[in-house]
Amino acid sequence: MHKPLGMKISGTGRALPERVVPNSEFEKYLETNDKWIRERTGIVERRFVSEGETTASLAVDASRKAIEMAGLTPDDIDLIIVATITPEAILPSTACFVQQELCNKPVPAFDLVAACSGFVYALINATAMVQTGAYKHVLAIGAEVMTAITDPEDRGTAILFGDGAGAAVISATPDADGPALLHSTMSAEGSGDSVLFVPAGGSRVRTSQMTLDERLHYVKMNGREVYKRAVKRNHDLVDQTLSEAGVTADDIKLVIPHQSNLRIVESARERMGLAPDRMYTNIDRYGNTSGASIPICLDECMRAGRLEPGDLCLLIAFGAGFTWASALIRI
Repeated sequence: MHKPLGMKISGTGRALPERVVPNSEFEKYLETNDKWIRERTGIVERRFVSEGETTASLAVDASRKAIEMAGLTPDDIDLIIVATITPEAILPSTACFVQQELCNKPVPAFDLVAACSGFVYALINATAMVQTGAYKHVLAIGAEVMTAITDPEDRGTAILFGDGAGAAVISATPDADGPALLHSTMSAEGSGDSVLFVPAGGSRVRTSQMTLDERLHYVKMNGREVYKRAVKRNHDLVDQTLSEAGVTADDIKLVIPHQSNLRIVESARERMGLAPDRMYTNIDRYGNTSGASIPICLDECMRAGRLEPGDLCLLIAFGAGFTWASALIRI
Protein backbone atom coordinates (compact mmCIF):
# COMPACT_ATOMS: atom_id res chain seq x y z
CA MET A 1 0.00 0.00 0.00
CA HIS A 2 1.42 3.36 -1.02
CA LYS A 3 2.15 6.03 1.57
CA PRO A 4 -0.27 8.98 1.20
CA LEU A 5 1.45 12.18 0.13
CA GLY A 6 -0.01 15.39 1.49
CA MET A 7 -1.12 17.70 -1.31
CA LYS A 8 -4.16 19.76 -2.11
CA ILE A 9 -5.76 20.75 -5.38
CA SER A 10 -6.43 24.26 -4.15
CA GLY A 11 -7.77 25.64 -7.41
CA THR A 12 -8.72 24.58 -10.94
CA GLY A 13 -9.51 26.38 -14.17
CA ARG A 14 -10.26 25.71 -17.81
CA ALA A 15 -10.19 27.59 -21.09
CA LEU A 16 -11.99 26.59 -24.29
CA PRO A 17 -11.97 28.41 -27.62
CA GLU A 18 -15.22 30.11 -28.54
CA ARG A 19 -15.49 28.44 -31.95
CA VAL A 20 -17.74 25.37 -31.77
CA VAL A 21 -17.34 22.83 -34.57
CA PRO A 22 -20.23 20.32 -34.85
CA ASN A 23 -19.92 16.99 -36.62
CA SER A 24 -21.94 18.36 -39.50
CA GLU A 25 -19.00 20.63 -40.40
CA PHE A 26 -16.98 17.61 -41.53
CA GLU A 27 -19.74 16.40 -43.82
CA LYS A 28 -18.92 19.33 -46.10
CA TYR A 29 -15.49 18.03 -47.11
CA LEU A 30 -14.96 14.51 -45.72
CA GLU A 31 -16.68 11.21 -46.43
CA THR A 32 -18.33 11.00 -43.01
CA ASN A 33 -21.49 12.02 -41.19
CA ASP A 34 -22.77 12.95 -37.76
CA LYS A 35 -24.26 9.51 -37.04
CA TRP A 36 -21.03 7.69 -37.92
CA ILE A 37 -18.93 9.98 -35.69
CA ARG A 38 -21.31 9.79 -32.73
CA GLU A 39 -21.58 6.01 -32.83
CA ARG A 40 -17.82 5.39 -33.04
CA THR A 41 -16.48 8.12 -30.79
CA GLY A 42 -19.28 9.69 -28.74
CA ILE A 43 -18.27 13.12 -30.04
CA VAL A 44 -20.98 15.62 -31.01
CA GLU A 45 -18.89 18.80 -31.24
CA ARG A 46 -15.48 20.17 -30.34
CA ARG A 47 -13.73 23.55 -30.02
CA PHE A 48 -11.18 24.94 -32.47
CA VAL A 49 -8.97 27.96 -31.87
CA SER A 50 -9.44 31.15 -33.87
CA GLU A 51 -6.91 33.84 -34.80
CA GLY A 52 -4.91 34.92 -31.77
CA GLU A 53 -5.68 31.84 -29.65
CA THR A 54 -2.66 29.65 -28.94
CA THR A 55 -1.53 26.93 -26.56
CA ALA A 56 0.01 29.53 -24.24
CA SER A 57 -2.96 31.91 -24.33
CA LEU A 58 -5.33 29.08 -23.40
CA ALA A 59 -2.93 27.92 -20.68
CA VAL A 60 -2.71 31.41 -19.18
CA ASP A 61 -6.50 31.83 -19.22
CA ALA A 62 -7.04 28.49 -17.45
CA SER A 63 -4.24 29.27 -14.98
CA ARG A 64 -5.68 32.64 -13.96
CA LYS A 65 -8.98 30.95 -13.11
CA ALA A 66 -7.23 28.22 -11.10
CA ILE A 67 -5.17 30.75 -9.16
CA GLU A 68 -8.26 32.84 -8.42
CA MET A 69 -10.15 29.79 -7.12
CA ALA A 70 -7.19 28.99 -4.88
CA GLY A 71 -7.38 32.46 -3.35
CA LEU A 72 -3.85 33.25 -4.52
CA THR A 73 -2.16 35.69 -6.84
CA PRO A 74 0.09 34.70 -9.77
CA ASP A 75 3.14 35.72 -7.73
CA ASP A 76 2.28 33.04 -5.16
CA ILE A 77 3.06 30.40 -7.80
CA ASP A 78 6.64 29.15 -7.45
CA LEU A 79 6.80 26.50 -10.21
CA ILE A 80 5.01 26.05 -13.55
CA ILE A 81 4.68 22.71 -15.37
CA VAL A 82 2.97 22.64 -18.76
CA ALA A 83 2.00 19.29 -20.25
CA THR A 84 1.61 19.66 -24.01
CA ILE A 85 2.37 18.02 -27.35
CA THR A 86 1.43 21.18 -29.25
CA PRO A 87 3.89 23.73 -27.83
CA GLU A 88 3.76 27.44 -28.47
CA ALA A 89 7.12 27.08 -30.23
CA ILE A 90 9.94 24.53 -30.44
CA LEU A 91 11.80 26.82 -28.07
CA PRO A 92 11.48 28.34 -25.60
CA SER A 93 9.11 26.13 -23.67
CA THR A 94 5.41 26.92 -23.51
CA ALA A 95 5.88 27.19 -19.74
CA CYS A 96 8.22 30.14 -20.31
CA PHE A 97 5.56 31.91 -22.36
CA VAL A 98 3.08 31.26 -19.53
CA GLN A 99 5.52 32.56 -16.91
CA GLN A 100 6.17 35.71 -18.92
CA GLU A 101 2.47 36.49 -19.23
CA LEU A 102 1.43 35.40 -15.74
CA CYS A 103 4.15 36.29 -13.26
CA ASN A 104 5.93 39.47 -12.21
CA LYS A 105 8.98 37.56 -11.00
CA PRO A 106 11.25 34.77 -12.30
CA VAL A 107 9.74 31.34 -11.67
CA PRO A 108 11.09 27.91 -12.68
CA ALA A 109 9.03 26.65 -15.60
CA PHE A 110 9.26 23.67 -17.90
CA ASP A 111 7.26 21.60 -20.38
CA LEU A 112 6.44 17.93 -20.02
CA VAL A 113 5.69 15.70 -23.01
CA ALA A 114 3.57 12.63 -22.30
CA ALA A 115 0.71 13.14 -24.78
CA CYS A 116 -2.72 12.29 -23.37
CA SER A 117 -1.17 11.21 -20.05
CA GLY A 118 0.57 14.58 -19.73
CA PHE A 119 -1.54 16.24 -17.07
CA VAL A 120 -1.46 13.21 -14.75
CA TYR A 121 2.32 13.09 -15.18
CA ALA A 122 2.41 16.82 -14.35
CA LEU A 123 0.23 16.40 -11.26
CA ILE A 124 2.41 13.56 -9.94
CA ASN A 125 5.55 15.63 -10.54
CA ALA A 126 3.96 18.69 -8.93
CA THR A 127 3.14 16.64 -5.85
CA ALA A 128 6.73 15.39 -5.65
CA MET A 129 7.93 18.99 -5.87
CA VAL A 130 5.78 20.24 -2.99
CA GLN A 131 6.83 17.21 -0.97
CA THR A 132 10.43 18.44 -1.05
CA GLY A 133 9.37 21.52 0.88
CA ALA A 134 11.03 23.76 -1.69
CA TYR A 135 7.73 24.71 -3.34
CA LYS A 136 4.39 25.73 -1.83
CA HIS A 137 2.19 26.19 -4.88
CA VAL A 138 2.87 24.47 -8.20
CA LEU A 139 0.83 25.23 -11.30
CA ALA A 140 0.15 22.04 -13.31
CA ILE A 141 -1.30 22.73 -16.75
CA GLY A 142 -2.53 20.61 -19.63
CA ALA A 143 -2.87 22.72 -22.78
CA GLU A 144 -3.31 21.69 -26.39
CA VAL A 145 -4.07 23.15 -29.80
CA MET A 146 -4.53 19.81 -31.50
CA THR A 147 -5.69 21.49 -34.70
CA ALA A 148 -2.05 22.52 -35.20
CA ILE A 149 -1.04 18.89 -35.80
CA THR A 150 -4.28 17.36 -37.11
CA ASP A 151 -4.67 16.77 -40.85
CA PRO A 152 -8.04 18.22 -41.91
CA GLU A 153 -8.03 15.80 -44.86
CA ASP A 154 -7.61 12.66 -42.71
CA ARG A 155 -11.05 11.35 -41.80
CA GLY A 156 -9.59 9.03 -39.16
CA THR A 157 -8.14 11.83 -37.04
CA ALA A 158 -9.74 15.13 -38.10
CA ILE A 159 -13.01 14.29 -36.36
CA LEU A 160 -11.40 13.27 -33.07
CA PHE A 161 -9.46 16.20 -31.72
CA GLY A 162 -10.25 19.56 -30.19
CA ASP A 163 -8.41 22.46 -28.57
CA GLY A 164 -8.43 23.58 -24.94
CA ALA A 165 -6.58 23.91 -21.66
CA GLY A 166 -7.02 23.06 -18.01
CA ALA A 167 -4.96 23.97 -14.96
CA ALA A 168 -4.68 23.07 -11.29
CA VAL A 169 -2.80 24.64 -8.40
CA ILE A 170 -1.13 21.91 -6.38
CA SER A 171 -0.40 23.16 -2.87
CA ALA A 172 1.61 21.80 0.03
CA THR A 173 -0.34 20.60 3.06
CA PRO A 174 0.94 19.95 6.61
CA ASP A 175 0.27 16.21 6.53
CA ALA A 176 -1.43 13.43 4.58
CA ASP A 177 -4.43 12.99 6.87
CA GLY A 178 -6.49 15.44 4.84
CA PRO A 179 -6.15 16.12 1.11
CA ALA A 180 -3.58 13.74 -0.35
CA LEU A 181 -2.29 11.78 -3.30
CA LEU A 182 -3.08 8.28 -2.09
CA HIS A 183 -1.68 6.30 -5.02
CA SER A 184 -0.09 7.05 -8.35
CA THR A 185 1.60 5.31 -11.21
CA MET A 186 3.12 6.42 -14.49
CA SER A 187 4.93 4.44 -17.14
CA ALA A 188 5.81 4.29 -20.80
CA GLU A 189 6.50 1.76 -23.53
CA GLY A 190 8.21 3.18 -26.60
CA SER A 191 6.91 0.49 -28.94
CA GLY A 192 3.95 2.74 -29.76
CA ASP A 193 6.13 5.06 -31.82
CA SER A 194 4.71 3.79 -35.11
CA VAL A 195 1.09 3.51 -34.01
CA LEU A 196 0.33 7.07 -32.92
CA PHE A 197 2.89 9.68 -33.91
CA VAL A 198 3.88 12.75 -35.92
CA PRO A 199 6.57 11.52 -38.33
CA ALA A 200 8.44 14.73 -39.18
CA GLY A 201 9.67 17.92 -37.58
CA GLY A 202 12.17 16.45 -35.11
CA SER A 203 15.79 15.37 -35.49
CA ARG A 204 14.87 11.94 -36.87
CA VAL A 205 12.97 13.27 -39.87
CA ARG A 206 13.88 16.90 -40.40
CA THR A 207 11.57 19.40 -42.04
CA SER A 208 11.94 19.52 -45.81
CA GLN A 209 9.85 20.18 -48.86
CA MET A 210 9.24 16.43 -49.05
CA THR A 211 7.88 16.21 -45.49
CA LEU A 212 5.60 19.15 -46.18
CA ASP A 213 4.37 17.70 -49.48
CA GLU A 214 3.67 14.32 -47.87
CA ARG A 215 1.89 15.89 -44.88
CA LEU A 216 4.25 14.27 -42.40
CA HIS A 217 3.85 17.02 -39.80
CA TYR A 218 0.37 15.79 -38.93
CA VAL A 219 -0.74 13.05 -36.52
CA LYS A 220 -0.76 9.53 -37.97
CA MET A 221 -2.74 6.89 -36.12
CA ASN A 222 -3.60 3.22 -36.34
CA GLY A 223 -6.96 3.61 -34.67
CA ARG A 224 -7.70 -0.07 -34.16
CA GLU A 225 -4.36 -0.75 -32.45
CA VAL A 226 -4.63 2.35 -30.26
CA TYR A 227 -8.13 1.30 -29.20
CA LYS A 228 -6.94 -2.20 -28.19
CA ARG A 229 -3.96 -0.90 -26.23
CA ALA A 230 -5.99 1.83 -24.52
CA VAL A 231 -8.68 -0.55 -23.31
CA LYS A 232 -6.10 -2.96 -21.87
CA ARG A 233 -4.02 -0.28 -20.15
CA ASN A 234 -7.08 1.40 -18.67
CA HIS A 235 -8.17 -1.92 -17.24
CA ASP A 236 -4.68 -2.52 -15.84
CA LEU A 237 -4.57 0.95 -14.26
CA VAL A 238 -7.92 0.40 -12.57
CA ASP A 239 -6.95 -3.04 -11.26
CA GLN A 240 -3.53 -1.85 -10.05
CA THR A 241 -4.93 1.19 -8.26
CA LEU A 242 -7.66 -0.71 -6.45
CA SER A 243 -5.26 -3.46 -5.40
CA GLU A 244 -2.30 -1.34 -4.32
CA ALA A 245 -4.31 1.48 -2.72
CA GLY A 246 -6.45 -0.94 -0.73
CA VAL A 247 -9.74 0.58 -1.89
CA THR A 248 -12.78 -0.69 -3.73
CA ALA A 249 -14.61 0.86 -6.64
CA ASP A 250 -17.40 1.80 -4.22
CA ASP A 251 -14.95 3.92 -2.23
CA ILE A 252 -14.26 6.16 -5.22
CA LYS A 253 -16.65 9.07 -5.64
CA LEU A 254 -15.70 9.90 -9.22
CA VAL A 255 -13.43 8.57 -11.96
CA ILE A 256 -12.10 11.08 -14.48
CA PRO A 257 -10.58 9.32 -17.48
CA HIS A 258 -8.79 10.86 -20.42
CA GLN A 259 -11.48 11.67 -22.99
CA SER A 260 -10.19 9.60 -25.90
CA ASN A 261 -13.22 7.71 -27.13
CA LEU A 262 -16.54 7.08 -25.38
CA ARG A 263 -16.30 3.34 -26.01
CA ILE A 264 -12.90 3.18 -24.29
CA VAL A 265 -14.25 5.14 -21.33
CA GLU A 266 -17.32 2.91 -21.09
CA SER A 267 -15.10 -0.18 -21.08
CA ALA A 268 -13.24 1.13 -18.02
CA ARG A 269 -16.52 2.01 -16.30
CA GLU A 270 -17.89 -1.47 -16.84
CA ARG A 271 -14.62 -2.96 -15.56
CA MET A 272 -15.17 -1.11 -12.27
CA GLY A 273 -18.90 -1.81 -12.13
CA LEU A 274 -19.69 1.88 -11.75
CA ALA A 275 -22.95 3.67 -12.43
CA PRO A 276 -22.69 6.08 -15.40
CA ASP A 277 -22.77 9.17 -13.17
CA ARG A 278 -19.57 8.11 -11.41
CA MET A 279 -17.45 8.09 -14.58
CA TYR A 280 -17.20 11.67 -15.80
CA THR A 281 -17.31 12.41 -19.52
CA ASN A 282 -17.43 15.53 -21.64
CA ILE A 283 -16.05 14.11 -24.89
CA ASP A 284 -19.40 14.82 -26.54
CA ARG A 285 -18.76 18.57 -26.17
CA TYR A 286 -15.00 18.88 -26.58
CA GLY A 287 -13.67 15.82 -28.40
CA ASN A 288 -10.20 14.54 -27.53
CA THR A 289 -8.09 17.43 -26.22
CA SER A 290 -5.12 15.19 -25.38
CA GLY A 291 -3.28 16.42 -22.26
CA ALA A 292 -5.94 19.06 -21.60
CA SER A 293 -8.87 16.66 -21.27
CA ILE A 294 -8.46 15.55 -17.66
CA PRO A 295 -7.85 19.03 -16.16
CA ILE A 296 -10.82 20.40 -18.13
CA CYS A 297 -12.98 17.62 -16.66
CA LEU A 298 -11.52 18.17 -13.21
CA ASP A 299 -12.40 21.86 -13.28
CA GLU A 300 -15.96 21.15 -14.43
CA CYS A 301 -16.38 18.67 -11.57
CA MET A 302 -14.91 20.96 -8.93
CA ARG A 303 -17.03 23.93 -9.96
CA ALA A 304 -20.21 21.85 -10.24
CA GLY A 305 -19.79 20.43 -6.73
CA ARG A 306 -19.26 16.90 -8.00
CA LEU A 307 -16.17 16.63 -5.78
CA GLU A 308 -16.13 17.74 -2.15
CA PRO A 309 -13.53 17.57 0.66
CA GLY A 310 -12.82 13.97 1.62
CA ASP A 311 -14.02 12.48 -1.68
CA LEU A 312 -11.77 10.06 -3.56
CA CYS A 313 -11.19 10.85 -7.22
CA LEU A 314 -9.33 8.61 -9.67
CA LEU A 315 -7.63 10.05 -12.75
CA ILE A 316 -6.58 7.60 -15.49
CA ALA A 317 -4.94 8.27 -18.85
CA PHE A 318 -3.32 6.51 -21.79
CA GLY A 319 -1.54 8.26 -24.63
CA ALA A 320 0.99 8.20 -27.44
CA GLY A 321 4.36 6.72 -26.69
CA PHE A 322 2.76 4.72 -25.33
CA THR A 323 2.41 6.44 -21.95
CA TRP A 324 -0.04 5.78 -19.16
CA ALA A 325 -0.67 7.16 -15.70
CA SER A 326 -3.13 7.23 -12.83
CA ALA A 327 -3.61 9.24 -9.67
CA LEU A 328 -5.95 8.49 -6.76
CA ILE A 329 -6.58 11.73 -4.91
CA ARG A 330 -8.38 12.56 -1.69
CA ILE A 331 -9.90 15.98 -2.31
